[in-house]
Amino acid sequence: MISRNFIKASAIYTLAGALPMASALLLVPFYMADLTTANFGALSICLAFSILVQLLVTYSFDSSLYIHYHEFKNDKEKLSRFVSSAFVLMLFIGLGLAIILLPTGAYILSWFSDGKDLAFFPNGWLALGGGVFQALFKVHSNFLQSREKPETFFWANLLLFSAIFVLTLLGLKVFPQTLIGPLGGRFVALGLGSVWVLFRIFREYGFHFDLPLLGTSFSFNFYSFIYQIQQWFINYFDRIVMMFYLPLASVGVYDFAIKSLVGVELVMNGLHSALIPRVLKLVNIRETKGTSPEINRYYHGFIAVLMIVACGAIWLVPMAIEWLSNFLEKPGYSLSTGIVPYIAVLYICRSVRLFFGLPYSILKYTKPLPVIYAVVAIVKIGGMFLLIPYLGVMGVIASTAASVLTEILMLYFLSKHRFVFKFNAYKILIAPVALTLLVCAGELTGVLNADLRHFIYCMLAVMMLGFVYRFELKNLKSAVRAN
Repeated sequence: MISRNFIKASAIYTLAGALPMASALLLVPFYMADLTTANFGALSICLAFSILVQLLVTYSFDSSLYIHYHEFKNDKEKLSRFVSSAFVLMLFIGLGLAIILLPTGAYILSWFSDGKDLAFFPNGWLALGGGVFQALFKVHSNFLQSREKPETFFWANLLLFSAIFVLTLLGLKVFPQTLIGPLGGRFVALGLGSVWVLFRIFREYGFHFDLPLLGTSFSFNFYSFIYQIQQWFINYFDRIVMMFYLPLASVGVYDFAIKSLVGVELVMNGLHSALIPRVLKLVNIRETKGTSPEINRYYHGFIAVLMIVACGAIWLVPMAIEWLSNFLEKPGYSLSTGIVPYIAVLYICRSVRLFFGLPYSILKYTKPLPVIYAVVAIVKIGGMFLLIPYLGVMGVIASTAASVLTEILMLYFLSKHRFVFKFNAYKILIAPVALTLLVCAGELTGVLNADLRHFIYCMLAVMMLGFVYRFELKNLKSAVRAN
């Protein structure tokens, strides 16, 4: 039986893990009030660069420390040397990146930005430092999870979230209409957090640099690192590609639309985190690894909820954006309302993707993942280079949709020999795909008033789910009457 402590710890980790996305959502109105859409686009480029720096500095020690902690926890000396050496190595990597990028970053950026107003100093410097600091804090947070210290994990992440929020607002006030405010606020908050992390690590484990001992982790780290870099290209490189063809204002409108829908992603991640332990338990008790009616019911509900939530976001988010744009006198941001519906329905497709990704997470079948995500990245990036010159921002969205479809197909076909998929096609595929196509058709034709059209999508989702689940609803009504 699952203990209360386990449930409490899981809730803490989920809540604290959602704070970075929550901060992105909460800061959006303040960014709108102070930054132009072009500045917002430049900020998205800097934050994407910062995340890349974080991945390079981390070198997947956020994943491997979990394994080596449990391997070495009964050997205090070996554990101390490994943990301390990992943090020292990350400091060396961060220093190496600074030595390379500080003098050359402006030249590299000029090649990507093609004369756009995007200065590497001080913006790139602040993003670089923030990425290094965030890497140290991220690895330490994962290490706290490995050591089963949920309270420290929660308070550390909550305090960092609060510091980023407060210092970002202060930065926007002191340095208005520049990127120094948001980037500087993050830099200072993450810097303070990394000082606290290093103090804790070196006080408890001493100062060591045992490269041969670290070498035992490099093989695992490398494959995990490649996967993380692939994910960065899939999720963030689109902003870089857009700079080749579009003004920064268009990048800002696109990124603003994505950030406005962070709430949908929070719901998706939260629900999936809640159902995965139950699904794992159901898979493990089966002799043949595959789906079952019980597992399918979890995902039927999960996908149905995402269909409703996505359509609700399509209806409400554009209205909120329009109101904020008018209230703050920032009309440029209202342009994002035209692409919000297309981005929102992609979350429905991503919920389907999580179903077909079950074998890779539950069975730890990671061997095909580098191939799958290399192909997915090529489809998305190649599609953007082909389509953006003709379709603009819609070329990015079309390429993303093609990459998600490619991912679903590859996840399914490359795991069929290990995992038996038996599912109701109407509930897992046909209903979400039909709703996605209806929304896209409605947006492309532009029939009716936008608010009315978006409300109709919600009604269509409810009616579609009511038809697909008509027998379940009938049985539920019978059960209620019987009671």
